[in-house]
Amino acid sequence: MSKSSSLLAALAATVLTALPAVAAEVNVYTTREPGLAQPLFDAFTKETGITVNTIFMKEGLAERVAAEGANSPADLMMMVDFGNLADLADRGLTQPIESEALNQAVPESLRDPAGSWYALSARARVLYVSKDRVTDDKITYEDLADPKWKGKVCLRSGQHPYNTALIATVITKDGREAAKTWLEGVKANLARKPGGGDRDVAKDILAGLCDIGVGNSYYVGLMRSGSGGDEQKTWADAIEVVLPTFKDGKGTHVNVSGAALAKNAPNKDNAVKLMEFLVSEEAQEIYAKANFEYPVRAGVSPDPIIAELGQLTVDPTPVTDIVKNRKDASLLVDEVGFDN
Repeated sequence: MSKSSSLLAALAATVLTALPAVAAEVNVYTTREPGLAQPLFDAFTKETGITVNTIFMKEGLAERVAAEGANSPADLMMMVDFGNLADLADRGLTQPIESEALNQAVPESLRDPAGSWYALSARARVLYVSKDRVTDDKITYEDLADPKWKGKVCLRSGQHPYNTALIATVITKDGREAAKTWLEGVKANLARKPGGGDRDVAKDILAGLCDIGVGNSYYVGLMRSGSGGDEQKTWADAIEVVLPTFKDGKGTHVNVSGAALAKNAPNKDNAVKLMEFLVSEEAQEIYAKANFEYPVRAGVSPDPIIAELGQLTVDPTPVTDIVKNRKDASLLVDEVGFDN
C-alpha cells in the first residue's frame, strides 16, 4: 500500500470512529390510542434497548405510507380491524414475514396466510342484554332477526367496520341472500335508528329504549372498571353480556388489532423483533390489562372483568375469507336501508 493510500485509510478510520453510533430504532405508524400502545413500546425498549419512534394518527395511515413511497420511514404499521390490515396488503404496502414465533403465537385464522399481517389482540362482538328484562343466555347472532325482539334491538351504524365485519361473516357462512334476509329481519326489530357507539347500546338499555344490542367486549371492561366514569359504570350495571355464536355453534365472532411490516421498512429486523415481542406473554398481558382485549396467544389470561364474561371460543372462520365479503356487506347495508 502506498504512503498516500495508508494515510487515506487512517483518515477514514479516524472519521468513522469520531461519528456517533447510530442507535437501534424502529419506526411505528399506528392508529392505536397512545395510552395503550406506549406501555407496550416502553416494555420493548426496556427489554431490547431498541428505541421505538411512534407516529400516532386517527386516520389516513395507508394513504400516508403510499404517498411516502420508497422513502417512507415506516417500519411497522399497527391498526385496528382486520379489514384495514388486509387493505394495507392489497395496496402493496406490506411485505411478508417469516417468523416461527409469530406463527406459533397467532392462530392461523387470525393472520394473513402469506404473512403480510398478524393479529396482536382480539375483541369479541358480544350481545349486551337487559339484566332486568332478558333471561335467555343462549342467543345467536341470527336470533337478532327473530320477531320476538321487534322494537327491542339497538345497534350502532351498520356501516361501521365492526358491524360490516359481522355482516360479512354471515355472508361467508350462509351466502348473500340469506344474509340479506337476516339483515332485513334485524332492521325490522330495531328500537331506534342505528347510530352512536357500542356504549350507547348499554346506555339505551338502561333507559328502557331497547332490551338487546351488539357491542365489543372491551367496552364492557372500560365501563365496569370505571375507566369511562361513574355514569358508564351505571350503564354497565344495567346489562348482562352474552357470548353468542352463529347458528352453527362454532364460536363467537371477533375482530382484531394487528400489525404489518412496511414494504420499504428501513429497520426491518427491528420491526420483526417488535412484532415478535408484541405476541410474547409479557406484551399479551399488557394488552389484556391496558384495554381489556383478549390475548391472541394461548395461555395468557384476559383481565378478570373480561374473564367474568365466560370462556371465549373464537369462531374459526378465517378472517381472510371474511375480508373478501366486506364490500358486499357494505352494499347490503345500503340495499336494505339499514341505517335509514
